[in-house]
Amino acid sequence: MRIDLDYGRTGLAVEVPDRNLVGILRLKPQNPLADADRVLRDALVRPVRRPPLAAAARGKQSACVVISDITRPVPNKFLLPPILATLDLAGVPREAVTILVATGTHRPNEGDELVEMVGADIVRDYRIVNHVARDPDTHTYLGESPNGVPAHVDSRYLEAELKITLALIEPHFMAGYSGGRKSVCPGICSMETVKVWHGPRFIGHEKADTGILEGNPVHEEATWIANKAGLDFICDVTLNERRQITGIFAGDMEAAWLKGVRQVEDVVRAPLSQPADIVVTTCAGHPLDLTLYQAVKGMVGAMPAVKPGGTIIIASRCEEGIGSEDFTNILRSNPDLGAFVQQTYEPDFFIPDQWEAHELHKALSHAEVLCYTEGIEDDDLRQCGVTPIRSVEEGIGRALTKHGSLASIAVIPKGPYVVPYVDAPTPASAAA
Repeated sequence: MRIDLDYGRTGLAVEVPDRNLVGILRLKPQNPLADADRVLRDALVRPVRRPPLAAAARGKQSACVVISDITRPVPNKFLLPPILATLDLAGVPREAVTILVATGTHRPNEGDELVEMVGADIVRDYRIVNHVARDPDTHTYLGESPNGVPAHVDSRYLEAELKITLALIEPHFMAGYSGGRKSVCPGICSMETVKVWHGPRFIGHEKADTGILEGNPVHEEATWIANKAGLDFICDVTLNERRQITGIFAGDMEAAWLKGVRQVEDVVRAPLSQPADIVVTTCAGHPLDLTLYQAVKGMVGAMPAVKPGGTIIIASRCEEGIGSEDFTNILRSNPDLGAFVQQTYEPDFFIPDQWEAHELHKALSHAEVLCYTEGIEDDDLRQCGVTPIRSVEEGIGRALTKHGSLASIAVIPKGPYVVPYVDAPTPASAAA
């Protein structure tokens, strides 16, 4: 069967043997909003548990609007104009409005990337700055969370009288779901915050996983820090398989976001009767599959769908290579990734981006990982613990040789945007 995978900007068509295919795990179909412009206007006027944005903005002399970085397909070109127009009409001086790119610990977004993200007019007319996690002088310390995470938040955000965030609600492999509080933590927190929040004590917790909120310490700490920093108004969206807007959730950071999460939960969960021998997956295409660092999300996201000792085949464009210098050096310098992960539990040990090595090790410990990419040389992939393949079909052939000609194959075309789970059928004897 021919199946189209999300890969880079163009997608990738692959052939999967019909006799082996046991499931294509997709998002549930969702129609786009029939009149997204009207829904957005209504959301700004009648938000969840918050006054209208115009009322919240009235009398304010400054505002900070936080947007996600290039790795998230947030429709900022659609969301920003009416929000900025509302601030304008409410009397917030345009020169006192800052659009802050929530890079987390990622690289900055500049030039043509910003135009792609927000549009040429907004780049021309507004002050847009990147958060820089490694610059301690641009952060303000707000204290320590009850679980010991030091909260250092971008000072430009804290100094603004009105604080707004825009984001996408989607599954997240550590925090349960993205959006809401994550725009602040880790979006605009310093490395001093992220190294603890993303440390092994939290991401190693059994509840720090895709789709889990209750008891998830990564989610709980991010929420505490975002509340401590203050957040007046969120505007988060949900998207369907074609990246069309299916919901707009504006207002209170927790109540509006949770409303969006409840909608997403029903859409992203995809059942499988039992784990497969082989899973073909992706990192959801551009912009999420820019690097191997991001592609780890696709590997980890596939784990519930593949048997222990099985094979994960991932197609990820990785046009920017492996990732940051720190992440690249970790993988190149540590042929025994398990030993490195154990080091991360030692007091005072820290290397930026070590958390992604932790997650990569989780995937590699569960299954063999084969990777098709055009952005990384074969030798470099091998140094990362991942086996290079020249095509997804080659990977399938190798996996069938390993697991047997009748081995089962599941396919997840949109990678980490889908949450696979095993929903074993009830035996007839038990149902009787």
